Amino acid sequence: MENSLYQSRLKAARKIMDSSHLDGILFSSLENIRYLCGFTGSDGALVITQRDSFFLTDSRYWTQSEEEVKESQIIHYRKKMEGIFSLLFDLKLKRIGFESVFLPFSTHQFLIGRLAPEAKLIPLEDEMKNIRALKDTQELALLRTAIEIASSAFLHILGRLKEGVLEREVALEMEWFMKRNGAETLGFDIIIASGKRSALPHGRASGKRIEKGDFILIDFGLGSQGYHSDQTRTVVCGNPSLEQQKIYRIVKEAHDKATEKVRPGIPICEVDGAARDHIRNQGYGEYFGHGTGHGIGLAVHEDPVVNGENKGLVQEGMVFTIEPGIYIPDWGGVRIEDMVLVTPHGAEVLTYLPRELKII
Repeated sequence: MENSLYQSRLKAARKIMDSSHLDGILFSSLENIRYLCGFTGSDGALVITQRDSFFLTDSRYWTQSEEEVKESQIIHYRKKMEGIFSLLFDLKLKRIGFESVFLPFSTHQFLIGRLAPEAKLIPLEDEMKNIRALKDTQELALLRTAIEIASSAFLHILGRLKEGVLEREVALEMEWFMKRNGAETLGFDIIIASGKRSALPHGRASGKRIEKGDFILIDFGLGSQGYHSDQTRTVVCGNPSLEQQKIYRIVKEAHDKATEKVRPGIPICEVDGAARDHIRNQGYGEYFGHGTGHGIGLAVHEDPVVNGENKGLVQEGMVFTIEPGIYIPDWGGVRIEDMVLVTPHGAEVLTYLPRELKII
């Protein structure tokens, strides 16, 4: 079963070779390497051809690669660049694709200077963007596990959110809970931003104390078995003002409109537009600057990017976030973020924490 999964992924990657008229592809991205052969270490390379797949590594990972790597021959090297060159030279590949975003310039120049004159390195960027965009059943199970741990951590710290508590103390408690319950890593530094600081979309937890009347924006995620979660909830300390209730309502409506818009076959930019147009029509367009969402899987941020410029189509099997927000300087902000799976009938919201305004 596991081997057939990697066979299927390699088959999909080889379609890039067909469309770009390549003899092989050199992969440097650790996420793509893990996706295509199962290796979870911190260094290595992968070369695929139409018939074969080769994973290259050094002595640090010889044993690990024997245990993890599927559907790929394992090749040992002492020096990485020389090992990659030797394989490409021996395979006599003429058109070799490479991940232009990930291959170091020094490696590119090393290979250019040593490969046969007829061998060409072909940069790939857009061609690689959707390689992991459609999630299979194994990936969905791992995403759900990450979501479950993160959601439990949020519910755990809700009881500790109160007037006078330091943002940083809450973040540390949340991190401790996540790791104690199975998280391998944090997806990113936990964002806990209260009061005026909640207008900072990426405001890391600070030494500020939570005060009565504060919005508290909490953005959190983790990695479990390589796969990530990403959620945001905004709560309020004490009874919310009328303006706070209004801003929260607008953001929730924008979130819901974007979620309802999701279905296979529509341009991704229309999902962004559903949220952005609503916030703009309510008079707060200038306070929503970032995209409405992003793909998530082996990386916290991966394709597809959900913004107004992405004319690509929503496809069944994609998983991405929906996270509109309003951030008013010197006042505060609100973001509500969930992860959704594209099904034949629309969006299945994978994250399940309540979206109504929580008063602590």
